[in-house]
Amino acid sequence: MKYTSAEEAMATVKSGQRVFIQSAAAAPQLLVEALTARHPELRGVEVTHMHTEGAAPYARPELAEAFHVNAFFVAGNIRPYIEHTNVQYIPMFLSEIPLYFRSGRFPLDVALIQVSPPDAHGFCSLGISVDITRAACDVTRTIIAQVNPNMPRTLGDGLIHESRISAAVWTEQPIIRVDEAPLSERELAIGRYVSELVQDGATLQMGIGGIPNAALRFLDGHKDLGIHTEMFSDGVLPLVDKGVINGRLKRHNNGKIVSSFAMGSKKLYDFINDNPMVAMMDVAYVNDTTVIRGHDKMTAINTAVEVDITGQVCADSIGPRIYSGVGGQMDFMRGAALSEGGRPIIAMPATTGSGISKIVPTLKPGAGVVTTRAHIHYVVTEYGVADLYGRNIAQRAKALIDISHPDHRAELERASYELYGKCW
Repeated sequence: MKYTSAEEAMATVKSGQRVFIQSAAAAPQLLVEALTARHPELRGVEVTHMHTEGAAPYARPELAEAFHVNAFFVAGNIRPYIEHTNVQYIPMFLSEIPLYFRSGRFPLDVALIQVSPPDAHGFCSLGISVDITRAACDVTRTIIAQVNPNMPRTLGDGLIHESRISAAVWTEQPIIRVDEAPLSERELAIGRYVSELVQDGATLQMGIGGIPNAALRFLDGHKDLGIHTEMFSDGVLPLVDKGVINGRLKRHNNGKIVSSFAMGSKKLYDFINDNPMVAMMDVAYVNDTTVIRGHDKMTAINTAVEVDITGQVCADSIGPRIYSGVGGQMDFMRGAALSEGGRPIIAMPATTGSGISKIVPTLKPGAGVVTTRAHIHYVVTEYGVADLYGRNIAQRAKALIDISHPDHRAELERASYELYGKCW
């Protein structure tokens, strides 16, 4: 493989093209910086991606003539700019984005990726971020790769031959890390309740953050757990070491941790590297509801911005302001609900950090419903578990009020009475 500078590689990008950037912690920072540096000479370049870590300087409003962003998920690096016209959000289930790329309805001109160095046969690995990147590489005309020996070499769907790469830039920058924060008492309380819903032999889906990590911490006494998840982080490692997570009872990919991307510490990346226990797969497969439901006792652990007393879940916006995205929540909530013995769970603090209740009479005006009231099963806060499946509106309201913060229960009861009558 011949290497060039990031500046020379980015010279191939032309005005009016659509440029894809690899996801999450694999986002190629040198290429992003070099692309942004060309803003004086570029016009109308569309940048598209899902969640990315690191800087996103192309999203700045003052560069709107050069770049506009169409994001499938809004992370912290573009969130400040989402209300500007040059940064827009595309609502789409994560499972469907690869299908959208492959359909030809959203053609990609250039893909900016980060890969491991080629092996003896010329194959590089997409490493910790296969997700929608696999499909992007399959359909794009030009692939520009940041080749990094620090990128874990992963097994699964992420291999790409060096002959497919149009330009390569060598770097030895550390891969972006997302270290675990200390768990709060509230997160530990929620995690304990969630762990009580997890059955021996279950297959788990969880995200990143305090609540999933807290739940994992309380699973030491469980047996034969598996992982089939769109992403995972460090929280699974102690359970793998103890043999609690072994995938022995999984119907699909027996014995393997299946994921589409990973974010975490260097310890996590070292664990993933060349590990046959880990299969990093195309998210069209990982988040396929048919595949998900094929695991017995599939347990999906997701979170929410707010939940109304009928069970509607807002997870992508604060009122009309987009905060994150649809992601894979519905893929897994539905798949877990259809699984034999499956348990779809929404886990969240009862209040925001400023004390505002996250269980509300009605969602904020403009809020997006990600999980509908017909899809909801379990809601967990630090005050307990509400099982909403098969319950009527009044029963749901009562169950959710019971796990709300005590300071807000009287107000929620009054609102419930006004909206639905005193039915319990």
